[in-house]
Amino acid sequence: MISMRLARHGAKKRPYYHIVVADARSPRDGRFIERVGSYNPMLKSDHEDRVKLIEDRIKHWLSVGAQPTDRVARFLADAKLGPAYKQRTTPKQSAPRAKTQERLRVEEETKKAATEAEAPKEAKAKEG
Repeated sequence: MISMRLARHGAKKRPYYHIVVADARSPRDGRFIERVGSYNPMLKSDHEDRVKLIEDRIKHWLSVGAQPTDRVARFLADAKLGPAYKQRTTPKQSAPRAKTQERLRVEEETKKAATEAEAPKEAKAKEG
């Protein structure tokens, strides 16, 4: 599978990324087929050189079937080269099983009973 992803370059604590088209099995910073852009996160977000894209080559690789990673897909959506980026959502947590629900209900009832029993004692203490 061909992927369009970021390859990290630059010095320590000074990242700079190349947007590359590479075989998905190759290492992150290793062999790539073609460099199609760059991303410099050290620049301000409104700076024109923060993300540079070679549009015609990106269109070619997308037509061939290259799959962009999440971050690259966001860059492409911002540049109107790909579909609008749809953020992934985490699945909802399933409800507890019947025994757990019963145990939680019993615990709540005992707590409620304990607070109701303490309330009259506190009221009498305030009066006296």
